[in-house]
Amino acid sequence: MTKNSVPSSDLASALWYIAPMRAERRTDPLPAPGPDEARLVMQASALSRGTERLIASGLVPEGEKARMRCPMQGGDFPFPVKYGYCAVARVSAGPEEWLNKRVFVLHPHQDQFNAPVSMLNLLPDDVPDDRAVLAANMETALNAIWDSGMSAADKIVVVGGGVVGLLITYLGARFPGTDVTLVDINPARAGIAHAFGAAFALPEDAPKGADIVFHTSANPAGLATAINAAGNEGVVVELSWYGDKPVPVPLGGHFHAGRVRLISSQVGTVSPGHAARGWVYSSRLQAAFRLLRDARLDALITERIGFHALAPAIPRLLAGDAEGLVTLVTY
Repeated sequence: MTKNSVPSSDLASALWYIAPMRAERRTDPLPAPGPDEARLVMQASALSRGTERLIASGLVPEGEKARMRCPMQGGDFPFPVKYGYCAVARVSAGPEEWLNKRVFVLHPHQDQFNAPVSMLNLLPDDVPDDRAVLAANMETALNAIWDSGMSAADKIVVVGGGVVGLLITYLGARFPGTDVTLVDINPARAGIAHAFGAAFALPEDAPKGADIVFHTSANPAGLATAINAAGNEGVVVELSWYGDKPVPVPLGGHFHAGRVRLISSQVGTVSPGHAARGWVYSSRLQAAFRLLRDARLDALITERIGFHALAPAIPRLLAGDAEGLVTLVTY
């Protein structure tokens, strides 16, 4: 294995969550890459608002701490912790065949870092850095589509217009003949839904009789809306993560009489039907890259911020009422 020359030790700056809604940038020595490792220079990363809000608030449930760890996490919950998993980087040192390649890596917000070569995922040339940070979210959306059993001409409702909900809306509207409606409390989401080829409705106007309903709002009221939107024998796919919080679910009325099915979907496991046919995490991620070739998806990136300005902006960016969708961190 051939490596280009790197210092025996260098410095790297990373974002650390240090107290509820407080973050700081820490600089620490970075050793030379070890065997089967590469040195990477970050090009862009994205805040995962729902997950990182939980991390920044110090609210990871005790029973979920192991499950919530990200692959290259530093520290432990609740604080201090280095967290993140939407990173696009360029290889600056390591195996010759990887040099100068653009890759997607599950890594926290950090200007340069070492990572095992086995964790590097080569990006297609026609997916720019800014859009490539959406890969983890696109994987989640794709897995949910697989779990749902969606087919052509289905009537689809998506409750919750965050990033994952909008990506499901985008994918659903690409099926031939589908009738897709995004439901959200924020009317500003209508423009993106329409650009993706879908309709938009406020919760009180949510369509009824859907074949498949996806719920992504992480709000019990949204789950009730999703159940009521399903048709007889319809399917509600629940993607929201509630941790250890009790969630009231309306299991009487239409849910029972209409024989509505409620299933869970989460990205940690490849959808069983596809796994049985040989799909693995890496092939699913490559599929997500291919699905990111559409420039319309750039509408999901609603703010850019330099890494140097990220730490003091965390309270604003991760506030419960924060505007926008994806915050792109530039380096």
